[in-house]
Amino acid sequence: MKAWLCETLEGIGAMQYRELPTPEPKAGEARIAVRAASLNFPDLLIVEGKYQFKPELPFVPGAEYAGVVDAVGEGVAHLKVGQPVAAIGSTGGFATHACVDATRVIPLPPGFALEDGAAFAFTYGTSHHALMDRAALKPGETVFVLGAAGGVGTAALQIAKAAGARVIAGASSDEKCALCTSLGADATINYSTANLREALKSLTGGKGPDVVYDPVGGDLAEPSFRSIAWRGRYLVVGFAGGGIPALPFNLALLKGASIVGVFWGDFVKREPKASAAGLAQLAQWYAEGKIRPVIDCRLPMAELPAAYARMGTRKVQGKVLLVNG
Repeated sequence: MKAWLCETLEGIGAMQYRELPTPEPKAGEARIAVRAASLNFPDLLIVEGKYQFKPELPFVPGAEYAGVVDAVGEGVAHLKVGQPVAAIGSTGGFATHACVDATRVIPLPPGFALEDGAAFAFTYGTSHHALMDRAALKPGETVFVLGAAGGVGTAALQIAKAAGARVIAGASSDEKCALCTSLGADATINYSTANLREALKSLTGGKGPDVVYDPVGGDLAEPSFRSIAWRGRYLVVGFAGGGIPALPFNLALLKGASIVGVFWGDFVKREPKASAAGLAQLAQWYAEGKIRPVIDCRLPMAELPAAYARMGTRKVQGKVLLVNG
């Protein structure tokens, strides 16, 4: 097989696309012939040793991918060779083949495109857990989504609309705002040019958003939290903006608001039944056409450096895919 091998934590420039022995699945594992893998923000961090999960060197990065089952290990009865699946392993996806714990393999229902499967679980799973579980979003509430044109942002926008919420999409350019409008956003804010607090005040009649979905962090966090509604829920999803904000606790007191952490990876491990129920609802919404991954671009697997470079520009709209064949 061919795979991108991370042997040091010196970033993408030190990685090599190599011919490696095709692995055999161990007991409880399945081998996937990878058709497509998506790039997520943690993939930028993990090859530099900056992510909370630090795999032992050397490793093949790539946590989200889809393909067909190529082989199964001892004790795996629920997966069959040739079955289309998505996988949410911690590593291994940036290759032509990957072995993964069979419990992390999700059979794809009929009509579920493999490329969509490769761009689905992390972003939609995270956003569903955040909005429906952690924020207990109700129909008619207003959600403000930061970074709304990115992978998790487009997922959050679509899920909030499917749940009956009003969505204000925040993005860094007019082009990204236009994408959000095409996905169903009720209003948009270009926060690179607009006064964020004034815009949110105007769009909510002074009330503020009930839920803030924040995968960006940085300088946008405090003005967003200052704008939140009474009993609002501020979802801490990630820090794609680079900085981890320090919010004054008195703001939570004055608004009766909650600062809510969102860590989908541990949710999957600690509450597998609840996670599976969330993914089942997402699959139903996908079948109904209510949600669908936004694909920014498709690149051959051998062009991983170009995919990383695209992610680094922060111009991505949706997900970047790497494809085999």
